[in-house]
Amino acid sequence: MTSNLEARAVAELSPDERRAFFDRDAGVAGVRDDVADVVGQVREEGDVALREFSREFDGVEVGNLEVTDEAERAAAEVDDGTMAAVREAIANVREFHEAQLPEDWTREFSEGRTLGRRFRPLDRIGVYVPGGAAAYPSSAIMGVVPATVAGVEHVAVATPPAEEVNPVTLAAIHEAGADAVYSVGGAQAVAALAYGTETVTSVRKVVGPGNKWVTAAKAEVRGDVEIDFLAGPSEVLVLADDTAEPRFVAAELLAQAEHDPEASVVAVTDDEGLAADVVAAVRERFPERERADAIEAALANDASGVLYARSMSEAVLFAEEYAPEHLSVQAADDEALLDRITNVGSAFLGPHTPVAAGDYASGTNHVLPTNGGAKAFGGLSVDTFLRSSTVQRLSADALAELSGTVTTLAEAEGLEAHAASVRERLED
Repeated sequence: MTSNLEARAVAELSPDERRAFFDRDAGVAGVRDDVADVVGQVREEGDVALREFSREFDGVEVGNLEVTDEAERAAAEVDDGTMAAVREAIANVREFHEAQLPEDWTREFSEGRTLGRRFRPLDRIGVYVPGGAAAYPSSAIMGVVPATVAGVEHVAVATPPAEEVNPVTLAAIHEAGADAVYSVGGAQAVAALAYGTETVTSVRKVVGPGNKWVTAAKAEVRGDVEIDFLAGPSEVLVLADDTAEPRFVAAELLAQAEHDPEASVVAVTDDEGLAADVVAAVRERFPERERADAIEAALANDASGVLYARSMSEAVLFAEEYAPEHLSVQAADDEALLDRITNVGSAFLGPHTPVAAGDYASGTNHVLPTNGGAKAFGGLSVDTFLRSSTVQRLSADALAELSGTVTTLAEAEGLEAHAASVRERLED
């Protein structure tokens, strides 16, 4: 597979090949029926269903579904160096998200007509953190920290059970500020957060990354609760010119490819020679990686490849249509290129800004739209956990000035009582 990786021309891609790049699929549709059954069973049977699914899907007999106390004690099981890294990452992510907090405002738009907007946090939210035997402290940080910065009163976290849940994940969940932690994973975790069980408190919104089962469950409960968005496997697009270092471009492709065999990794350049050098660097380096099998499978994905364009303008158009989760721009005039691209989850500029920095500790959030979702929405932020409302005050004179417009439009809509509510006040 990877041995057959070749640089290809954008202009020579067939319609089916282009469609594979631009119509990426998370595989959610194929599991929707099974997920609907899981969600329905959790909704009806509560904790009993959660324990049954933990046995069936995770191979774990769960005792206490709530493990908040274990999370509080977990830091003692983690070495000092790892805990220092967790705390530094939390501090950086918190600092960046605090800068996002909006301020309430009011303004007098005309004499006696004062309007404003205010922002208030959701009261209860749920964060899904992938895990089990694996450690994903970064996902805990990215979900919990912006919620606490927004002022959410109750932040619940669900993470898959294991014979021994990785203490780094539990410690990160606690350090980030979670109020409750539940040992439950997959579609059943999303259902529990959405509808509540005897143990799990229901929430207003469910956020966080997960596999296709988690994503399908979020699609299933949407409408009964809010969600952030439906996300698929990780993806990166590297936009490079002839100044780029081939091994740096290759490193970005390999890093995202190790996430998942279904990950999508693309490099696009206007330099055919660079494209060939990137292919050579990928072939040379991938066998050295610990997750070489996953990398090889991801590189063979129809939505992955190393491409060369006839011009940087053609490369930019490809990147804009691709709408990547992560965009790495390795070019002499990186900011000018980014200015021409609107559809991107998170951008990484320059040769010394690996996507991994944003994945863990630069401060930005790594929960981002995939599968072209960047064309319509952005990633997780403080805004995800806030509601806005408007407020207004009119003086008697301001109401009189508006009355003609209001009553005319109300009567045009056949809402006579609306018009009367204005006239009653003017009679005084």
